[in-house]
Amino acid sequence: MKFGQVQGPDLVDFTLPEDNQRTTEILIKCNKALPLNIYVGCAKWNRGDLKNFYPRGTKDELTYYSSQFNSIELNATFYGMPERQQVITWRDKTPDNFRFFPKISQNISHLRRLNNVDELTREYCDAIINFEEKLGMVFLQMRDDFKYKNFDRLKDFVENFPREIPLAVELRNTEWFNNKAVSKEVFDLFEKNNITNVLVDTAGRRDLLHMRLTTPKAFIRYVGANHPKIDRERLDDWVERLKAWIELGIREVYFFVHQNIEVESPLLSAYLIVKLNRELQLSLRLPEIAVK
Repeated sequence: MKFGQVQGPDLVDFTLPEDNQRTTEILIKCNKALPLNIYVGCAKWNRGDLKNFYPRGTKDELTYYSSQFNSIELNATFYGMPERQQVITWRDKTPDNFRFFPKISQNISHLRRLNNVDELTREYCDAIINFEEKLGMVFLQMRDDFKYKNFDRLKDFVENFPREIPLAVELRNTEWFNNKAVSKEVFDLFEKNNITNVLVDTAGRRDLLHMRLTTPKAFIRYVGANHPKIDRERLDDWVERLKAWIELGIREVYFFVHQNIEVESPLLSAYLIVKLNRELQLSLRLPEIAVK
């Protein structure tokens, strides 16, 4: 994942911004009696990207991956429209508590840019719904050049997306965040339609880390800088922020770890799980790679 990559991560201020006031207002309304669900995983499970993660002789990568982590940010569905039988096969290879968070196809987001995508969206949803109870949330990621002038397309997509499928949206153009009037309009749209606003933490695009939740769910896409010390310190800061959000009331957290060199993603994900278990007295599944 090259998005937000920088040559000198030690020169970047990785301090997490203060929470948006509306984030606090949303979280304090959460039902603290509900169970806390935290999902941590990588973006991919294929052996080519996660080298040295799979034990020698592993026959099925997804089966092993899902025995180590409780979720996957599924990028495969971005590069090709998913098919019903493939989704069922993936679903049936994983444990009951495993969750998929598939990205919406690039045909919808990048090629057509949300223009005349009703049929494609139905095709995508008809396949994805077969994850059944293992579907965590789908997410729409827009290109950096998708700007506020296209707001009507975004509004139409969000308002017509099937309500039975939880949706998150990642906007990448700085226009959405550096103009208060624009931000208010899009965040109000998300809140009204129960759309989760994706938080992106990457070295070269600190403007995307706005700490603005629009639902009582946190969908965080963390991109490491392939700098062991800095990357772990950044995750330590996230643990502290999540601790604060849990105290306020949040009960759903989805945290996915990327790296520009993906081989390190499982290591960072495992590090985060160890820290969450220790600091929050949780019992998240501990991957074998964490104890090697």
